[in-house]
Amino acid sequence: MPRPPDPAKRRDLLDRIHEYVTRNGVADLSLRPLAKALGTSDRMLLYYFGTKEQMVAEALDVYERRPLLRTRVLLETIGAPASPADLRRFLEEVWRQFSDPELRGALPLYFEIMSTSVLHPHRYGPVMRDIVADWTLLYTTVFLDLGMPQEQARTQATLLTDASLGLLIAPLADGHWERSHKAFHALLDILEPGWHTPT
Repeated sequence: MPRPPDPAKRRDLLDRIHEYVTRNGVADLSLRPLAKALGTSDRMLLYYFGTKEQMVAEALDVYERRPLLRTRVLLETIGAPASPADLRRFLEEVWRQFSDPELRGALPLYFEIMSTSVLHPHRYGPVMRDIVADWTLLYTTVFLDLGMPQEQARTQATLLTDASLGLLIAPLADGHWERSHKAFHALLDILEPGWHTPT
């Protein structure tokens, strides 16, 4: 009977795979060069992860600094915003976290995976759909906790999610992060008056 994979070794590989694909992307990812860089073999990588696509998906999933996970932890720490002013501060903090150099450095890889999941869903699964759905659900819950009706909460959450993705993609192309920063705050200026529920 074959020995089961070593969990500690598997986790160490995932961490180093994440570092590798963050630097090199996945468009031209090949198992043999990756394995050589990690000091292992392509057979060993397949033993631990099954397929190249599963390996990359897991490497992204274990990344503790990914934005959605950090936002959930933030909510657990500070609690649901209780007022429009609280909500704005929460959203500004979520946006600020994207300025983390380590996180920003990983954004090209994430968007590469998201684009591939739209064009070739058989490779990485519906990553783009799941990311949009998860962020929209999280924001919808925050708006509902604020006392907003279901449909309005869903609409506000959709607008925030979709606009934020656009404001993160554009500066990857043109480098104008400060413009995106100002645009995000301008978006909050427009939306915040609508967060006040009738008394």
